[in-house]
Amino acid sequence: MARNVYLDMISLEEAKQRLETRFGARRVPQTRVASAQSSGRVLAEPVFARTSSPGYHAAAMDGIAVLAETTYGASEGRPKTLILGETAFPVNTGHRLPDGCDAVIMIEAVHEVSETEREIESPAFPFQHVRKMGEDIVATELLFPTGYRLTPYCVGALITAGIFEVVVLGLPRVLILPTGSELVALTEEGMPQPEPGRIFESNSHMLAAMVERDGGIAVRHPILKDDPEAIKARVRQAATEGFDLLLIIGGSSAGTEDYARQVVSECGTLLFHGVTIMPGKPVLAGEVDTMPVFGMPGYPVSTIVAFEQCLSPLLASLAGRPQEPKATLAVTPSRKVASKLGVEEFLRVKLGRVGATTIATPIAGGAGTLTSITEADGMVRIPAHVEGLAAGVEVACELLGPASDVDRTLVVVGSHDNTLDVIADEIRRTGGGVRLSSSHVGSMGGIMALKRRVCHLAGIHLLDPSDGSYNRSYVKKYLPGRALTLVNLVTRQQGLMVAKGNPKGITGIEDLTRQGVRFINRQAGSGTRILLDYRLKALGMDDKLIDGYTRDEYTHMSVAVAVLSGTADAGLGIYAAARALDLDFIPVVTEQYELLIDNDYIKSPMVDALFTTLRAQHFKERVLALGGYSTEMTGEVVATF
Repeated sequence: MARNVYLDMISLEEAKQRLETRFGARRVPQTRVASAQSSGRVLAEPVFARTSSPGYHAAAMDGIAVLAETTYGASEGRPKTLILGETAFPVNTGHRLPDGCDAVIMIEAVHEVSETEREIESPAFPFQHVRKMGEDIVATELLFPTGYRLTPYCVGALITAGIFEVVVLGLPRVLILPTGSELVALTEEGMPQPEPGRIFESNSHMLAAMVERDGGIAVRHPILKDDPEAIKARVRQAATEGFDLLLIIGGSSAGTEDYARQVVSECGTLLFHGVTIMPGKPVLAGEVDTMPVFGMPGYPVSTIVAFEQCLSPLLASLAGRPQEPKATLAVTPSRKVASKLGVEEFLRVKLGRVGATTIATPIAGGAGTLTSITEADGMVRIPAHVEGLAAGVEVACELLGPASDVDRTLVVVGSHDNTLDVIADEIRRTGGGVRLSSSHVGSMGGIMALKRRVCHLAGIHLLDPSDGSYNRSYVKKYLPGRALTLVNLVTRQQGLMVAKGNPKGITGIEDLTRQGVRFINRQAGSGTRILLDYRLKALGMDDKLIDGYTRDEYTHMSVAVAVLSGTADAGLGIYAAARALDLDFIPVVTEQYELLIDNDYIKSPMVDALFTTLRAQHFKERVLALGGYSTEMTGEVVATF
């Protein structure tokens, strides 16, 4: 079968306009629900009170009910005596006032004289400490207008006003149809790892949660194989089953087994296929027998962006709800970001406040990298008419979490180490709400981030080839005159990671130039790359003879994955990464991994929480359990500048 071609690529604005034109006037049919279960629902008609609240004059205090005029003249010097059952009547808060009474005197202001007599030393005034009839709600008055979204507080008002059932707009019913012969369904018992070429089907579960978050009712369909006739039959059937929306997952791209365009075109009307956004380009929309149908991309981040931009507004419209605008924050990118002209890009970023500036650090990862959005604090939209973002120029960022999180985030930029993940977990658990956000750009990247003042601290392990020392000479060279503190995080083992059993018989760096040995490197500027270059020079080896020297990754775990997957035979990294993926490890060097902290923040609550975490025994025990680390100096200040 021929591949699909995006013949009608349109802008996001045009896509939204087509959806609004086609479906904007539609509403889900109204229904009746019990008032007690109505929170979150949108009223389809106005609600008028049936009863007043209170429905009688009620005591607002514990005490005695009186006719105010019978108390006039009472004072400390001339107290007045009242007779129970005649001029004074005991009441509790909420009680109906006895006939002939119009005020309440608090129990604290009443003195007992005898079993039948009570004395007061100040007069009451009419309706003192009394909730008048209808003070809160008056029968027949408008409680809530049409289109009002009921809250938990409204539930109390409805029942108080004698309204036990309300007419509301219905909730959109959404059928989610995952397609793909490579998909493996999640069972209640769980599943072992799928065989090569198969993946767990997760998008339908994720989309169902998003539908329900936005006030819809999600119905997940079992996985359908890549069979266009079977998919067409199920789409036609869905159009007769009362669904308000259908999502076909995984068939909207340009592959030979992506059938969503064909199915929608043959069963109904195609509104568009392809939107100039990234991620999310392959999304398509159409209509089958009045039912809106969407083809959702198979890549998870693409489907998330497509849903948020196209589906979320439509669900709100169908349910008669206004869509709440996303909270935004002015942020400054930590570095220059390139973008493709003609495509609106949704850039995932980590956020943290450094000084008076909110720094946005871009997260690497394509449309299939789900962690690029689970780790993100916000989304920066790069318009289609610009080529990217300039470093240091403020832009708007849509928040994915509370704005308060930004002020509690410790921003770490630099070399990757597995212990940073342990710190992030421990500091969230014990640090009073402090978060740690780490970006892995290599040790020199961390030094430069500190130089640009876009982070609080940097993780570094830079070897000085002239004397074998770590970090100090680089700090003095690149950050002269800056007030900084160098703190030991760990001492760790660096070495060659190789496949289990070491099938290529690699014994050291000398073997990297052997025929048939494929290497995976770390990026230029990383401490690991500098270490490798230092050892190659000491051994008199030419890096051009290493197959894979120019192939690089940004983390030790990425290098380990490359070796595990068989795309490389060896990679230089830390023992903890090799152990995590059950690889063999050939030690090369023991090195210092240290944290370089800007002294502007050394006494801040966030850095205090960091020191507390580093020096805690529980943290050190977790680090030692990873393997390949020593924590004898963890948390110690080793130098100041």
